Amino acid sequence: MAASPNPTPAGGPLVEGPADPEHDPTAAYALEPDYVAGLTARLVATTGRTVAVTSPLDGAPLAHVPQSSEADVAEAFARARRAQAVWARVPVAERAAMLLRLHDLVLERQDEIIDLIVLESGKARKHAFDEPLHIALTARYYARTARQHLDTQRKRGVVPGLTRVEVNHVPKGVVGIISPWNYPFTMALCDGLPALLAGNAVVTKPDAQTMLTALLGARLLDEAGFPQDLWQVVAGPGRELGGPIIERSDYVCFTGSTATGKLIAAQCAERLIGCSLELGGKNPLLVLRDADLEKAAEGAVRASFSNAGQLCVSMERMYVADQVYDRFVERFVARTQAMTLGATLAWENDMGSLISQDQLDTVTAHVDDAVAKGARVLTGGRARPDLGPFYYEPTILEGVTPDMTCFGHETFGPVVSLYRFHDEADAVARANDGDYGLNASIYSQDGGRARAIARQVKCGTVNINEAFGATFASIDSPMGGMRESGMGRRQGSEGIHRYTESQSVATQRLVRFAPMLGMSDETYAKVMTANLRLMKKLGRA
Repeated sequence: MAASPNPTPAGGPLVEGPADPEHDPTAAYALEPDYVAGLTARLVATTGRTVAVTSPLDGAPLAHVPQSSEADVAEAFARARRAQAVWARVPVAERAAMLLRLHDLVLERQDEIIDLIVLESGKARKHAFDEPLHIALTARYYARTARQHLDTQRKRGVVPGLTRVEVNHVPKGVVGIISPWNYPFTMALCDGLPALLAGNAVVTKPDAQTMLTALLGARLLDEAGFPQDLWQVVAGPGRELGGPIIERSDYVCFTGSTATGKLIAAQCAERLIGCSLELGGKNPLLVLRDADLEKAAEGAVRASFSNAGQLCVSMERMYVADQVYDRFVERFVARTQAMTLGATLAWENDMGSLISQDQLDTVTAHVDDAVAKGARVLTGGRARPDLGPFYYEPTILEGVTPDMTCFGHETFGPVVSLYRFHDEADAVARANDGDYGLNASIYSQDGGRARAIARQVKCGTVNINEAFGATFASIDSPMGGMRESGMGRRQGSEGIHRYTESQSVATQRLVRFAPMLGMSDETYAKVMTANLRLMKKLGRA
């Protein structure tokens, strides 16, 4: 979905002059106005301003989205804090039951969800399906493991049998979430679900380009039984609302660019609040000499061109062993050329559109710069306005050098560069080159060797014989970046404990930590020293 550069007054026209909807997709709304009104009613937005949004598939108008002010952000947080004070007293089992209802709702309503994702983002339907799938997995995982993560835990006390220690996981309060456009349903909800389960409220600002999908997620939370005030949604530019959100949050979760992530981290540090940031990546894929080349070529297509490359964990660099380079490239190029592109809601498209003119301009600039400096296009390399306003062919480059923009800068589009390697140590070093460290992939038929190499790769997730799905869909494992690809983790225990404060409660019986029975301080020190030595001999931690 592309947001118009100039806000349009509420109810104002999206097009001027007569037009025939049968032949001009911009002449009529792609969504029923009543349906859109039901979604946007969920916003805390009182400015009277709206922004017109259109579909990247064909430019068809979708909605006028009401815009929020700083006062609206303040109101959203006030409502959330009131709701959180009540919610924190709701038993964890009841919270988990709501997540399981959400799981069922998402699966039942997946066609509605997928349609809206495709209309707003332009991605292929097969890639849009990943989003309700991921949210169902996330909701079920945290519902089923709630007690494992949140129950009070017993710890060893300093005096065996006489010191009882418990650790509570106390909710932080209100979590601020700023989510991106590239996975509008997944990213709008997945980070907030464990926050709710842990007893927090959420104020979220989804990206302007995919606001309707995020609002559908909020509606489903309501239908699953979560109190409506517990999940607040505001709309507006990050430069206007980001600061007010951070100023009022007890914790901030952000997914987006490294540059913006650094600014958010600095603002959170000023307030001494925590944050988790999933940021950019220039992700490497390694094809080792013993790889199954058919499997590697199939995975490379998904790794590079899922969601038209607009995926933080997608691959933009491939390092292929000399011994198999030519055979791999032949298979990879052939599979890429066989892909079907289309601007429809149907399942048969292998790749959809970029989301906006800005993304198209970036992809075009990166490819044109590489070609001008000597890179070779093995396939693709062209925009496809015949398919839709922002389509670009899946593109494979060879001969990319460090002086080319796409060598080290994230393209975030359907462009991948191929490199030969002879020595695996050199391949690992090149994979670790640069400042990013989000995701990597290794193809080899020797799983043990591949896992050993993975430990040397400076990325938060590494997939063996898979592009990104193995780690991303395994909700029990943490997911996030190293170095400038971010800090903190979503998923697993880390993904819910980030929203809690650990509180230790110790109860002491009989023995006090001071001299007793007329004992001098010197004698007390000797007794404690002897006790420490005894505990070591007994093997106690």
